[in-house]
Amino acid sequence: MKPHTRIYLKAFGYDGSEFMPCEVCGAKGVDIHHIDSRKMGGTKGKDVIENLMLLCRSCHEKYGDRKQFKEWLQNIHNQKIINK
Repeated sequence: MKPHTRIYLKAFGYDGSEFMPCEVCGAKGVDIHHIDSRKMGGTKGKDVIENLMLLCRSCHEKYGDRKQFKEWLQNIHNQKIINK
């Protein structure tokens, strides 16, 4: 298991075997997305819960690694952190 996956699961109390919803649409989340990714100028040191969000494959393809959605994704994720 990759370190960023462990960080996400631990932060939200998941063990990885249960249904985990996409933070955008609520479908089955399958990808831990780096909001501030290396592709968009982020660094390797971004494996912190504030930068990791769970997305379904469709949302990851549609919104992930696209600058125009970065702030929007961060706002959605910040709400999840506040409500945990």
